[in-house]
Amino acid sequence: MATDLRDRMRRFVDFINSNDEIVGKEVVSESAVFHVPFSDTPRKGLAGYMEILAMMRGGYPDIHWSLEETVIEGDKVVAQFTIRGTHGGEFFGIPASGRRIETMAMNLYRFTDGKIVEERGLPDLFGMMIQIGAIKPPGPQ
Repeated sequence: MATDLRDRMRRFVDFINSNDEIVGKEVVSESAVFHVPFSDTPRKGLAGYMEILAMMRGGYPDIHWSLEETVIEGDKVVAQFTIRGTHGGEFFGIPASGRRIETMAMNLYRFTDGKIVEERGLPDLFGMMIQIGAIKPPGPQ
């Protein structure tokens, strides 16, 4: 099962990097629930995940996720991603800065029948905001 879930995660990365809904249908259950750090309301199904991708691509049109590590236990996958992109559009109200970002996300997924049915996304939004100049980093400048 671990090999299958690693393969499914690789296919999921193909989906998020391509924004291809056909690939998304292969790996995301229509009943999936996506818990996001910027809202109390989870997103649902493939349409909900497409909203998340649109928000990220709106701020970082060239965004790219690299899957660095996975830990699998039963039907759950913990995935560490590196996220890279250029701040080319508004992101959480911050106008485009043109700055490059490189940060990480640590996400927890639950699978049923080879499809994602739940995600708890934990991108390093604080690190992103520092890198685009929206937040002043702590310490001496």
